[in-house]
Amino acid sequence: MDYQNRGGSKFGGGGVAGENESAVDRRERLRKLALETIDLAKDPYLLRTHLGTIECRLCLTLHTNEGSYLAHTQGKKHQTNLARRAARETKDTSVYQQQLQANQQQGGKPAVQKKQFIKIGSPGYQITKVKDPVTGQLGLLFQIHYPKIAEGVRPRHRFMSSYEQNVEPPSRDYQYITIAAEPYQTISFKIQSKEIDDGEGRSWEYWDPDSQTYSFQFLFM
Repeated sequence: MDYQNRGGSKFGGGGVAGENESAVDRRERLRKLALETIDLAKDPYLLRTHLGTIECRLCLTLHTNEGSYLAHTQGKKHQTNLARRAARETKDTSVYQQQLQANQQQGGKPAVQKKQFIKIGSPGYQITKVKDPVTGQLGLLFQIHYPKIAEGVRPRHRFMSSYEQNVEPPSRDYQYITIAAEPYQTISFKIQSKEIDDGEGRSWEYWDPDSQTYSFQFLFM
């Protein structure tokens, strides 16, 4: 087929670009623009894995490099999830303000009612060993799935000394991580009694209400 002599093309130019070529060129231009204008250090949804890849916490997608991740952030899926999350946060804020105004009109503090839930068993979970590619520190990534979590409840975790529990004989060689979210049973994991790195960005937690997955990662000193 003669691509050079089609209407609208210039001699020697290889012909008019098709729809696929135009889409590829557009994505490349968006990627370069994002690399120049976006500060990845401030992106709350970017997660660098121990394998050197990049994960989008919002969409749960994996990317080989920063350019691929930035191209993803300009795409329809990421933008749709951003809009969906913004709408949910706006709705939650509106409901909170309405409740606050109603309490103020009543002229007194609302009575705090303790929520009671019927336990429905333990949640599913995954544990992954991680290693910081820069410092070489070892750590663990916990991913807990709560498909039937109670409305308005967010999972919480805490580290617990071996001497705070009464299930196993206490030992200074171990400590525990407990993770709780109603109406599920509280689960606990036994780990080495090493100091946890509390430096900025060394440990993080994230609750994804869309997939209803709680992620928590930490590194040992």
